[in-house]
Amino acid sequence: MRVLHVGKYYPPFAGGMEHFLADLLPALRTRGIAAAALVHDEQPRRRGQWPAPNAAIPIYRAPCHGRLLYAPISPRFPFWLARTIREFRPDLLHLHLPNTSAFWALAVPAARRLPWVVHWHADVVASLLDRRLALAYRFYRPFEQRLIAASRAVIATSPPYLDASVALAPWRERCHIVPLGLDPNRIPAPDAAALAHARALWGDRRFRVLAIGRLTYYKGHEVLIQAAADLPDSRVLIVGTGERRARLEALIQALGLGERVRLPGFQPEADLNALLAVCDVLCLPSLERTEAFGLVLLEAMRFGRPVVVGDIPGSGAGWVVRQAGHGLLVPPGDPVQLAAALRELRQDAVRRQSLGQAGATALRERFGIEPVAAAVAELYRRMLTATRLS
Repeated sequence: MRVLHVGKYYPPFAGGMEHFLADLLPALRTRGIAAAALVHDEQPRRRGQWPAPNAAIPIYRAPCHGRLLYAPISPRFPFWLARTIREFRPDLLHLHLPNTSAFWALAVPAARRLPWVVHWHADVVASLLDRRLALAYRFYRPFEQRLIAASRAVIATSPPYLDASVALAPWRERCHIVPLGLDPNRIPAPDAAALAHARALWGDRRFRVLAIGRLTYYKGHEVLIQAAADLPDSRVLIVGTGERRARLEALIQALGLGERVRLPGFQPEADLNALLAVCDVLCLPSLERTEAFGLVLLEAMRFGRPVVVGDIPGSGAGWVVRQAGHGLLVPPGDPVQLAAALRELRQDAVRRQSLGQAGATALRERFGIEPVAAAVAELYRRMLTATRLS
């Protein structure tokens, strides 16, 4: 079986959707499925990249000229889609949404002749904080609905997200729940140099709270900074880059938290893993359903770290924590209750350890990439069987 995935980006571009795709494709290959991916080149100045002729997992990177409202701008994407289908000869397409370039499957004849599965990573209009998305969705929705209508199956990543999705409501009968997964072997134990760098960033504070994610509108980092005011003898590191950095820095200074809360910016993967390995708790204080799943919660499981998470209605993040039993849930946007949950774990090292162990078990048994790949492969086989019989 040959499957072409159409996504936004692929590592070294850092993102949850991209790391999941990079874990999924090799896992599918071990199940006898030849997988390739067509994505956007993360370097805007390049003219795209074709895979090496003998690549085990071919990655086609179409030229891209930046982003508009989080959507890649790639006028040549339909030509790359047609050529990739011609060269790779897939039996089906696996389209990862949201991604405006995936809509070209509606227009490219070679794509229309293939069966599709749509992987629903997030709703476009989950945001109540960025009103621009609601306006843009008026133009996006007709293509989105046509794409789903032409698909054979839709993968949703958690039951709460599927239940709350207005866009998927008309298509519930073709939706299947398959959570995201992670390959722990992709994340090695940190070496001595990375651990030394992590400990220098943490300093001598006794309680270490880590947040990882783009410094953007829905991540709730302001709430975490406000909660840090009630966490003496702690250090909070918020790792990532983004458009809200200056605003977050101003809030840190206004609250007098310069020695307690830091924004170390982008960290290489080895250093990021070391920060995870030696933190006391991972915090995901996101505010709304734009945080659809929270792959970083699985990364915390990899290192046996407990989590404190905003329990967003209709998001998969709270569902992951309930399934894994590896953390505490708090109302989103409430710094008082967030601080209380963090203090609770700060005062109970034994509970931190037991929660972390529960997460490690959940990664082995449920959220590892192997059971996820098995579910996806079985869906492919049912789709192709139904296609042949129709």
